[in-house]
Amino acid sequence: MSLEPGLKAEISQVVAHSDTAAAYGSGLVPVLSTPHLIALMERASQSIVEPYLDDTQTAVGTHVDMRHLAATPVGMTVRVQAELIAVDGRRLRFHVEAWDEHERVGEAEHERFIIDRARFLKGVNEKSPSDGE
Repeated sequence: MSLEPGLKAEISQVVAHSDTAAAYGSGLVPVLSTPHLIALMERASQSIVEPYLDDTQTAVGTHVDMRHLAATPVGMTVRVQAELIAVDGRRLRFHVEAWDEHERVGEAEHERFIIDRARFLKGVNEKSPSDGE
C-alpha cells in the first residue's frame, strides 16, 4: 500500500496553559495559540505519513496556509483532522481542519516533503557554526 490521496488522520488534545497565546508570547490571552494550532495540524498530517515511511525517512513541513477562526480556552479539547489531498513524488499536500467542543476553530492547506533523514541532517550539520567561532 502506498501514500494516496484520501488518507485521513485525527488527533485531539486538551488545551493546557503551556499551549496558550500568553505562554507563546503571541498574545496576552489564555486561549489556544495560533503557533500551537499549527503544530497540531502538522502533527495530524505527519501521522498519516509515518506508517508509509521506512526507517531512513521522515517528512518535514514546508508550507502552511492557515486561518485561525475562533478561540479555544484552556481545559477544552481541540480535535484536528488532516486529509492527504495530493501526492507529487516526495511532495505531499494536506487539507486540515480543527474543531473545539463548540465550533470549527481552524483550517489550513499544508505541505510536507519526504526526506532522507541522514542526508538532511548532514546538510544541517554542515551549516552549523563550529565550536571555535
